[in-house]
Amino acid sequence: MASTSSSSSMAIPGQFLGPTSKFQPGPGTHIHESNLFSSLLGVVNITQPAKAPGPAKRLNKIINTPTTPAELPTISVLRSAGSSDKREVLPEVGNIVLCRVIRIMPRQAVVAILICGETVLEAEWQGLIRVQDVRATEKDRVKIYDSFRPGDVVRAEVISLGDQASYYLSTARNELGVIMATSEAGNTMYPVNWKEYKDPETGLSEPRKVAKPY
Repeated sequence: MASTSSSSSMAIPGQFLGPTSKFQPGPGTHIHESNLFSSLLGVVNITQPAKAPGPAKRLNKIINTPTTPAELPTISVLRSAGSSDKREVLPEVGNIVLCRVIRIMPRQAVVAILICGETVLEAEWQGLIRVQDVRATEKDRVKIYDSFRPGDVVRAEVISLGDQASYYLSTARNELGVIMATSEAGNTMYPVNWKEYKDPETGLSEPRKVAKPY
């Protein structure tokens, strides 16, 4: 009988979960370059393979056989099932949020707020990161396209409730900014300094407003 363990970790879309040599893909995941990534926002679950009943047969000869897919645990990402009487959490000024960039404009980045603090939001709220709120210094030299790209996952602070349509967010602190980015070639990148991510496959760097630690 297979056993399921629910991890306390929360996964966001595009997050690396592990190699296919250690896990089988389950619901809410996808494979890219022999690695498993989350396809949605939710809780990571790992299901161990079912054990064969009865005692194992004794072998006279030791043979190194590769692990078959059926013997690997299955990793999946499940959406949080909120109860009907659960109070909806709304972002407030001072809250730290995780959001995904959905559109870039000359003077601002439009984002969808996914997580507020430790809480996955029941609904996605729209936010704006204006050019003057990207960083604390040299604000006149900031370019939105060099700070964010569509698909980036950003850690930001709510600085204003804004208008009726959007929250105003800021990344003007060292620990705020892009925490996950995908290159133009479609590969998950890693940060190399406070203003660059690098594609491990192509070796090319792309500008970002990187969140510390990098």
